[in-house]
Amino acid sequence: MNRTRSAFAVTTILWLAIGPAEAEFIGLDIGASHWAPGLNNNYNNTESRSIDLVDDLDLDNPSQSSMMLILEHPIKALPNIKYRGHELGSSNRLILDSNINFNGQTFSSGNEVTSTYDLSHNDLVLYYQLLNNRLNLDLGVDLKSFAGEVSLDGATRSSVEVDETIPLLYLSARYDLPNSGFYVGANINANIIDLGLSESNAQDSTIMLGYDSGSGLGVEGGFKSFSLELDDVDNLNNDLEYDGVFLNGYFNF
Repeated sequence: MNRTRSAFAVTTILWLAIGPAEAEFIGLDIGASHWAPGLNNNYNNTESRSIDLVDDLDLDNPSQSSMMLILEHPIKALPNIKYRGHELGSSNRLILDSNINFNGQTFSSGNEVTSTYDLSHNDLVLYYQLLNNRLNLDLGVDLKSFAGEVSLDGATRSSVEVDETIPLLYLSARYDLPNSGFYVGANINANIIDLGLSESNAQDSTIMLGYDSGSGLGVEGGFKSFSLELDDVDNLNNDLEYDGVFLNGYFNF
């Protein structure tokens, strides 16, 4: 929540700095998205075997949600701002059919445990528009920030905090189909260039088909792929892959 408030505070300050005289050149988009992914994941500590969230802990693939705010402004020296907050997590209660070692604790076969992972995160994207006509092309940097937890809770409890920020290259392209309101596009957020700021890796890509009504309302849907590799974050190694269809609605002021 602190990161969410900070993002909105930055947006408000920038809005005030631009001033009312420039308001007609400001673009503000607010949107929400629903995503139904499939999960392929395992995690382990440096001292334990890999744990598969689906096979070992029977975690399901719940639908995920996100919210979005985009501010584009006329000050060419300053980047535009996109904020997106993602819910990403699941939990389950089950009887173990084998021993599991996690974070120095042993959870024995036959005992009931509650497994939880929360890798919800925020994206703060700073980008510039390279093209802005029928073909739109944006380039910038995405700061993907995680503040979550992975835990097992049974006769004993063990948890690992995940607090990691991964810088990614951001590239977005959109082509408006003539005289229709429809458009096609793709976004790529990836560690294409190693900035040396984090040993963890992430990739977040979408392909989409959308419709802009011309009155501010729009809708888009497509396919989203997300992967995360945490490398020895608080002794936790995590290899997660999500992919599935999404539907996004937005309003442009």
